[in-house]
Amino acid sequence: MASISFTATIKKRGINPYVLVSAELAAQLKKNWRKPLPVLVQVNSKPEPPWRINMMPAGDGSFYLYLSREVLKASNTQVGSLVEVKLQFDADYKPGPAHPMPIWFSEALEQNQLAKQGWDELTPSLQKEILRYLDRLKSTEAQTRNTQLAIHVLSGGKGRFLARSWNE
Repeated sequence: MASISFTATIKKRGINPYVLVSAELAAQLKKNWRKPLPVLVQVNSKPEPPWRINMMPAGDGSFYLYLSREVLKASNTQVGSLVEVKLQFDADYKPGPAHPMPIWFSEALEQNQLAKQGWDELTPSLQKEILRYLDRLKSTEAQTRNTQLAIHVLSGGKGRFLARSWNE
């Protein structure tokens, strides 16, 4: 299985820490890939086992590798850190939701048919990413705030959710 290693500085895009993976490096993992790219990632040889994530296409063949709080904590890094990144294509990746839909989110979708239609039109990988994110929310306040934002953008409203601009 193809894997790559490179050195990069963690940057910030909006509120999200990331490392840019060049088109040349990404092509070593999967040539001509243009959709979210499933990889196993380690930063400074952490975490163990490697973290599963989808790199997001930047539009020019390069990808944004957004780094989760768990990866930053395990690798003891932050925005501005110079890091060694190891990536491997995740051949075991299965498209579609891996986390069950929270009841509070499914109820909100059922109450807004436009948002439900927007949800149904999302790619399976984006549905999976949203459900993974929602699964990690612990407080009722965070669940409510993120549900309202998700319903807003899924209904066609403009906004930022999950590190991307929607409907612009």
